Amino acid sequence: MAEVTPVIGITGPRKRALMPRLLVALVTRWYGAKAVQLRPGDPVDFSEFDGIVVTGGHDVDPVLYAAEPEVHPRYDQERDAFESEAIDWAVKHHLPLLGICRGAQLLNVRLGGSLFQELRSRRQKTSNRWTILPLKTLKVCGPSKLARLLHCERCKINSLHNQGIDQLGEGLMVTGRDLDGIVQSVEQPDYPFLLGVQWHPEFLILNRRQRRLFGALVEVARKRTEAAISAAER
Repeated sequence: MAEVTPVIGITGPRKRALMPRLLVALVTRWYGAKAVQLRPGDPVDFSEFDGIVVTGGHDVDPVLYAAEPEVHPRYDQERDAFESEAIDWAVKHHLPLLGICRGAQLLNVRLGGSLFQELRSRRQKTSNRWTILPLKTLKVCGPSKLARLLHCERCKINSLHNQGIDQLGEGLMVTGRDLDGIVQSVEQPDYPFLLGVQWHPEFLILNRRQRRLFGALVEVARKRTEAAISAAER
């Protein structure tokens, strides 16, 4: 069998956020995938995709986890609905999925979890400054898929968020925290690849550790698709 080219859907807002989506496309193509940008309003058949990346952006509307707004950032309800559909499809069909920043938060919410709507009051050892530079410390919890990919107990990550995971969604486990104990990564251990990270690895793709997150997604998607093709040919 010739090597399969998996198709990876990259979700994002209808407008803007061009750079992170292009960087995700770049690194997934580097690992041999076909990258397709997906936006609210697009006619999308999720069965055509072998993996999904849910990118970062505006905060998740607290109505999705039955909470009253505590802060008043910008919400994107159209995007919330679109990406909720993408996550629900991926979970139902065991499609490999990587959630980045708000993508990790929305994944947690879709599995029944909740969020802290602001983190400033919960930080003592880490800065509230937003930066794409790797200035925050990640403490990796193992054994986990994240630990196997990053090959470290501590490493540096960036930070571009003001919300975070509170109560965990069903089946998820915490695989990384910052120095204040705030959740930085979650995964489903019984799932082929279901990973959410609070930082933005697409801005750190010159770091081999961070690239591995995308490489692993593509590889699981490829093997899943090859298995489906083989089953269909029997």
